[in-house]
Amino acid sequence: MIKIPENKKLILFDGVCNLCDSSVQYVIKHDKKNMFLFTALQSDIGKQIIKKFNIDTKKTDSILLYTPNKSIEYKSTAALKIAYYLGFPQNVISIFLIIPTFIRNAVYDFIAKNRYKWYGKKEACMIPTPELKEKFLE
Repeated sequence: MIKIPENKKLILFDGVCNLCDSSVQYVIKHDKKNMFLFTALQSDIGKQIIKKFNIDTKKTDSILLYTPNKSIEYKSTAALKIAYYLGFPQNVISIFLIIPTFIRNAVYDFIAKNRYKWYGKKEACMIPTPELKEKFLE
């Protein structure tokens, strides 16, 4: 059972990806409304959500946005909606939601496919600092 507060959104990310880790750090820094929680796709909760929504991890393996009303966003839509929820000035980038999804996701997939080559990969998921522990679900 996936339990997160109604006023929170859960970002699922590739826990061994350096680009994803940097993106999570960016969101934490700019999350002024304390809206986001985080978990790795590789975590038990990540696996539960992947199973619940029947997500093919060969096609979507880098970022998901899960909300308590049981909706899930994928790829570029997830990234742009996260930016939207961060507020100004980050939310300006959400203007790209007007671009058809198949075009946005083609760019997204190209970056996702090359993210380990360009940004590197860790041996294990990041361990949050004690101050950030409450933002991460196991």
